[in-house]
Amino acid sequence: MEPDEWGKDPQVRFLRRVFSRIEDAQKGLLDKIGISLFDERLKRIRDEALTIFERAWAMALRKGMNLEEKDLVHLYIFSFAYVLERYKIFLPQDILPSDESMKKIVFEVTR
Repeated sequence: MEPDEWGKDPQVRFLRRVFSRIEDAQKGLLDKIGISLFDERLKRIRDEALTIFERAWAMALRKGMNLEEKDLVHLYIFSFAYVLERYKIFLPQDILPSDESMKKIVFEVTR
């Protein structure tokens, strides 16, 4: 068996860490609002959130923002929260990250 060649690439390692942190943050958010990881609505919600997240990430890069792991996690969580609310699943604002710059980017790509 060959070693994980991709795992040596710093960008790949960065993205793996980011997506691992996104999964943990999403699970924590769902736990706080009492939604099961097996809720049938989540596939569609996650797909839509990923689309918004990708657009928001691209916009942040175009604006010259230097995004760290935590910024990308916040960007995804705001994207996920936006889609949850479109599905009438409302979140207390105090469980979302206090990161106005990432919140603003998601707002810009969803208006």
